[in-house]
Amino acid sequence: MSEGRNGVTYADAGVDIDAGNALVERIKPAAKRTNRPGTVSGLGGFGALFDLKGAGYTDPILVAATDGVGTKLRIAIDTGHVGSVGIDLVAMCVNDLVCQGAEPLFFLDYFATGKLETETAAQIIEGIAEGCVQTNCALIGGETAEMPGMYPAGDFDLAGFAVGAMERGSDLPRDVAEGDVLLGLASSGVHSNGYSLVRRLVGISGLGWDAPCPFGEGSLGENLLTPTKLYVRPALAAVRAGGVHALAHITGGGLTENLPRVLPEGLGAEIDLDSWTLPGVFGWMAGVGNIAESEMLKTFNCGIGMILVVAADRAEALAALLAEAGETVSTIGTVTKGQGVSYRGTLG
Repeated sequence: MSEGRNGVTYADAGVDIDAGNALVERIKPAAKRTNRPGTVSGLGGFGALFDLKGAGYTDPILVAATDGVGTKLRIAIDTGHVGSVGIDLVAMCVNDLVCQGAEPLFFLDYFATGKLETETAAQIIEGIAEGCVQTNCALIGGETAEMPGMYPAGDFDLAGFAVGAMERGSDLPRDVAEGDVLLGLASSGVHSNGYSLVRRLVGISGLGWDAPCPFGEGSLGENLLTPTKLYVRPALAAVRAGGVHALAHITGGGLTENLPRVLPEGLGAEIDLDSWTLPGVFGWMAGVGNIAESEMLKTFNCGIGMILVVAADRAEALAALLAEAGETVSTIGTVTKGQGVSYRGTLG
């Protein structure tokens, strides 16, 4: 090939390799913060290594989870407040892992955009690193894809991949029985599900993202971007204390659809809706959209982000342990004969 020709470059096509390299250098300190026992390699290789023996496992079973943040990203993009969606991304993956009884070990992210803006990307990945730090999960790799023509200007998408482990024979759910108690852990808000409906309701309300929040302090957009709560540390502490038979992460499908996923054939659950206070954001949305209670319960977490199914004789001790770990805990119901979830009381 001849030298010195002024031909078309990759940059001319819209892909800036130098910006990608600058991003890797920018985020290396954030990734390094997430190192934990078992971490072997840093960013920049063709693959990422993790040492299960170094993490303390002798006969491990691996558990994997993947998820995204959904259309909550639209609010982050429109408001320019992108720093917390990385925490959402981690939470949606690791909160699922812990429901299997697994400890999250490492995380990888996929960030895709039409034109790489280093500062925006760095804020997002630093948020991912913060979520990993809070859950003792190493950020050991990822992919930044700059794809001109695939996304409108300023738009991006995220996906996350988490891998955890447990010792063989310790998987959940197990031993769920009639009479088990349901302990509900409070959510931090809407978390990262149902945002297509959330955004439609905001449109109906006529409010902008920068409008004063009708159910809290600050702006509406800021409140709706409150990151998903990370339940890993308290949930694992409860599992290790004994008496936890199952955990259910309340995501898309709400309480109605998610709790039955951890109940064996022939068992259902009865939930007392009067046992916790409905956060203001859900009351506001229900009012704006005149949404039926049944629709709220199968769409949103309605204030309960994680449910622990526990032995009745361990419920009080486990509730105390979770409260000491900083969780707001409510005894919300019991496991019953039958199938599905039944409710008594009223959301409010």
